[in-house]
Parts: sequence; structure tokens; C-alpha cells
Amino acid sequence: MHEMSLAEGVLQIIEDHAAKAGFSRVKTVWLEIGALSGVETEAMRFCFDAVTRGSVAEGAALEIVATPGSSWCMQCGVSVPVAERYDPCPRCGGYQLQVQGGTEMRVKELEVE
Repeated sequence: MHEMSLAEGVLQIIEDHAAKAGFSRVKTVWLEIGALSGVETEAMRFCFDAVTRGSVAEGAALEIVATPGSSWCMQCGVSVPVAERYDPCPRCGGYQLQVQGGTEMRVKELEVE
């Protein structure tokens, strides 16, 4: 389950920001996860709860902001939405697609006190 190491990375980002900004508690974390990132959101929630125990983010709400996947279709010459990496082009049915977006995972926002 690679979500555990991802959750640990998110906690490290939070703790780094807490040290710089001087906040003592995180109330909410908004995490942007792309549809093509390979991150299971429910596993991420479970792992986030586990790794934040005893930290500034203990008990923080985790809000997942889903971002859609997009690819460039080489046959159509346009950007198209895709839900999975190896889906065909929704316009022409071709498989010559180059992923353009939806692979990211980032901490978008923190609500702190």
C-alpha cells in the first residue's frame, strides 16, 4: 500500500509548514488527487488518520479534491478527458493518447490554528 508512504509525505509537508509558520494545530487538509495518479482515496484516508496520530494534524479532517484526467489524442489532435490511463479516446476510439493531466497529488490548502 503506497498510500502509507504518501500520507507520511503529506504529514512531513504539514510539519514543515507548522515549523515555519508557527501554527500548533491543523483542522482541515485539502488534498488534490488526480484521477490518473493511482492513489486510492479511501486507502489514503485510512493512512492519513494513522500517520497523523500524535502530530499537529491529529484529528484533522481530510478533504479530497478530485481532479480529472486528460490526454492528448494524437489521431484527433485535441485534448480529451479520460478516467483511466489506458482508456480509448472518447471521440475516435483510438489508443494513441499522451497523458496531460490528472497524475498529480498535492496539498492544496490547510486550515490551521
